[in-house]
Amino acid sequence: MLLFHSLWTMGSYLLPFLFVLGLVVFFHEFGHFIVGRLCGVKVDAFSMGFGPELAHYTDRRGTRWRLAALPLGGYVRFHGDAGAASEIDPDAAGRMSEDERKVSFFAQSVWKRAAVVAAGPLANFVLAIVIFTALFYFQGRNVLIPRIASVVANSPAAAAGFQTGDLVVSIDGRALDSFADMQRVVSTAGGLKLHFVVERAGKLVNLEATPVVKDSATPFGAEHGGVIGVMAGGAREDWRRQTFSAPAATVEAFRETWSVISGTAAYLGNLSVGRESPQQLSGPIRIAEVSGEVAKAGLWPLINLTALLSISIGFLNLLPVPLLDGGHLLYYVVEAVRGRALTRRVQEFGFRIGLAFVAVLMLVATYNDVVRLTRTWLKLG
Repeated sequence: MLLFHSLWTMGSYLLPFLFVLGLVVFFHEFGHFIVGRLCGVKVDAFSMGFGPELAHYTDRRGTRWRLAALPLGGYVRFHGDAGAASEIDPDAAGRMSEDERKVSFFAQSVWKRAAVVAAGPLANFVLAIVIFTALFYFQGRNVLIPRIASVVANSPAAAAGFQTGDLVVSIDGRALDSFADMQRVVSTAGGLKLHFVVERAGKLVNLEATPVVKDSATPFGAEHGGVIGVMAGGAREDWRRQTFSAPAATVEAFRETWSVISGTAAYLGNLSVGRESPQQLSGPIRIAEVSGEVAKAGLWPLINLTALLSISIGFLNLLPVPLLDGGHLLYYVVEAVRGRALTRRVQEFGFRIGLAFVAVLMLVATYNDVVRLTRTWLKLG
């Protein structure tokens, strides 16, 4: 009975995780795949997962669609690639016929190669926009307006002069629609002075506060980020229901996608200068944990999580780090400017640096996941 319960619990987290990650990975790789085909490149393999092959199908164009044992990613291998990272095998390239070279990835113009590489992250953004559009159109959303119900004593908000009942209109000139919008801006601005405009007794008041970085309790554990020390009350009159037409839902989806991208960029920028903690980084264990918890709330919340993860993966892949899509694009920009590609030796050195960076990032994220999970188990015990 205990074994059955353990397997059931594991499945309740594993299945939502595989759904979310699988959908995001598929669209990312399909972006590479479809643009590659449009550019005349032959696709040798489209793999969901890594490692030993569990099942496969070869289509009429010779592409081997494969399902692999380790479902933590995927890849598209174009003709002429030596591996999943699109390295060139000089010996194999030298033995190719003229017809084979024409459909090889490495033989395409720099602009076609750049388009194929950029298509993966862009497909992630498109997926998120489509999901958000559907969510806003079919579900609408409940919005808690940014009204202050209470101010924490000895907090940055108290020092700045915030008062109960203040309605926050804007932060640094950016208009706010909800309390969540305010939290999003403040959480990524730890240590930075922010200019607030609040409505108080019918008048606009200017205030300045600097968020402090601390851990805040969430349904999924502690989150590290900036806070100023204000609380939302959630009174019935502070909630409003938003509905959207199809065009309005699409516009709002673009805004939501850009908001997530800008928030991620702000976090990484602050992380690079020491204003944010790397404890915020999460890996597959954390994604599985959150997926399982969100799935309990229903399908729509799980689909919303898929959109958020899709944006994160698309954005991270655009970072100018060799081995990632952004690193390839950086090489292509240099090639376009120089009129010729960087030497194979320089590119390989860059890929080693990129591999080291990604490995360290994954180690830190996995360490954070394990520490967080261990603390949760100890509390439950």
